[in-house]
Amino acid sequence: MKTVELAETNLERCVTEAGAESVLVVKKGKPLALVSNVQGLDAEQIELGTSAEFWKLIEERRRQKTIPWEELKKRLEAHDD
Repeated sequence: MKTVELAETNLERCVTEAGAESVLVVKKGKPLALVSNVQGLDAEQIELGTSAEFWKLIEERRRQKTIPWEELKKRLEAHDD
């Protein structure tokens, strides 16, 4: 990731440089904006990828206990009867 000072850059430069690596724009050394290449992604992918709420749900799901595939098949078969 490249870091540039706001006073020393412009949007066009940031977008151009973001083609190779993300650009962190800082103001007086503090993060202000991140410019990243999102070519090939659609709006929904971008929105979910940057959503704190979405990632919280993913983290919660990953902590849940899983069951083996065979157990799931048995439960589904019992549910169908």
